[in-house]
Amino acid sequence: MILAALALSACTATPPVAVAPPPVAVPTIPPGMQYLYGSGEAAAESVQMWQGLVSYAETQVRARPSASVILDEGATLASPRFVSCGAKPFAAVFDVDETVLLNLGFEYDDATHPGRRYDEKRWQEWERTGGGKVDATPGATKALNALRQLGITVIFNTNRSVETADSTAKTLTDAGLGPAVHKQTLWLKGDDNTGGLKDVRRWWIADKYCVIAMGGDQLGDFSDLFNAGLAPAARRTAVMSAPIAAKFGAGWFVLPNPVYGTALKGGIDQVFPADKRWTPPVSGEK
Repeated sequence: MILAALALSACTATPPVAVAPPPVAVPTIPPGMQYLYGSGEAAAESVQMWQGLVSYAETQVRARPSASVILDEGATLASPRFVSCGAKPFAAVFDVDETVLLNLGFEYDDATHPGRRYDEKRWQEWERTGGGKVDATPGATKALNALRQLGITVIFNTNRSVETADSTAKTLTDAGLGPAVHKQTLWLKGDDNTGGLKDVRRWWIADKYCVIAMGGDQLGDFSDLFNAGLAPAARRTAVMSAPIAAKFGAGWFVLPNPVYGTALKGGIDQVFPADKRWTPPVSGEK
């Protein structure tokens, strides 16, 4: 009887309740990343920029300009002076990151580790190993091929490290944007002694070529003068001033980058002028 009761008890015991695993937290993607890497609007801006750049370059090849679009040594934003072209062959100069390449793999890693600070060693590891996790910016491949068919040499001037020159050249080629040959059509941070400044490299390029177009996602991709201690409001004013404003869309071409860089600065007083602030009226007021 005892054995039978034990057997019956075993048969009627309540089975254990399966415990569901805790839900996996889905990272919240920063709005800037949503825009730049995921939106149709950003893709449209990119395609628009590249198409406009190629159209402009075509007119310059026919017109044979007397001056490059690279500011000469000693020039200022208030009094711009550009390197002479002479009979030099044509070239177009581009930044790399978020200009011809979208660093999807690196920014995915950032998005899934919110709050983590930028680390140069991690970035250089990305330069070495992330080549298969990038995309060309929309319209870039077609545009660079069109420039080369016009006889324009495509040159990259980037703040990627000279220590990763080979992997950067391979990344560009594998993405369909190359060829890129170090110190010929690829210039890097460390090729001179000015760190992340780019003007010296631009002057070296302008010594050999008539540069008829430049493209970038930061103002420093056009001149280091924009980063010479100017506050956000002063940089904005410089861009809109008559001597410089005329270059945008006519030699200088800018891509959107709301994810990182020199554009992401400014407190409430620098972004919103005092005479442009609005608050809704108190209920009942007219």
